[in-house]
Amino acid sequence: MAERLTGKVAVVTGAASGIGQGCARLFAAEGAKVIGVDRAGADEQCDLLDEAATDALFNRIGSDHGRIDILVNAAAFAIFDWIEHLSYSDWRTTLSGELDIVFLATRAAWPWLKASGRASIINFASANARHALEGSPALAHCAGKGGVLAMTRQLAMEGAPHNIRANSIAPGFIRTAATARHLDDDPAFEAKVLAKNMLKQLGEPDDIGWCALWLASDEARYVTGADIAVDAGATAW
Repeated sequence: MAERLTGKVAVVTGAASGIGQGCARLFAAEGAKVIGVDRAGADEQCDLLDEAATDALFNRIGSDHGRIDILVNAAAFAIFDWIEHLSYSDWRTTLSGELDIVFLATRAAWPWLKASGRASIINFASANARHALEGSPALAHCAGKGGVLAMTRQLAMEGAPHNIRANSIAPGFIRTAATARHLDDDPAFEAKVLAKNMLKQLGEPDDIGWCALWLASDEARYVTGADIAVDAGATAW
């Protein structure tokens, strides 16, 4: 199918790279008016942890288009370290970069999502929201993504009276510029990931983007409060 998002206004955070970039590209190819947001290299530059700037940005986008039909919260930042080395500052930075960044954007977009009459929020949890991965120093990241998973269920409940759907995608290991350092820092890490995967391959941003595209479309009109694993079967055994 082509043009599955024709006429829809989509805001994609974290659109300058990785999963966000993949979503923005696929959404535009399927007919959406996409507004990409990132700290740099996107249609709109914004620090999404700046409350006033985030509110102003979404008010301007909403005023320009009259509504927001799709919100993809792909922007995130995490610091990976073992608990004995993880500072409280790094812990708080990660929770802000994975939880506050979703809260602030979603709250700012909310009036415009309500104006849509049929809106979709897509958040990103993680396989790490449910499972630990041996060899990965991801304590703060696991906590942040577990929070996103719980937040999405609550948003689904609060959004239902306004016909706002909220779902999350739980990616397995996806090869991006941000995750490449894990592969570079630990030559054995890729083998650990693949050992856990049923499908012996690493994911790419488009593998997540296609799932997000479906959740954004009216094809998924009966789907809310769901968390969809796109992880090569890693959490299925």
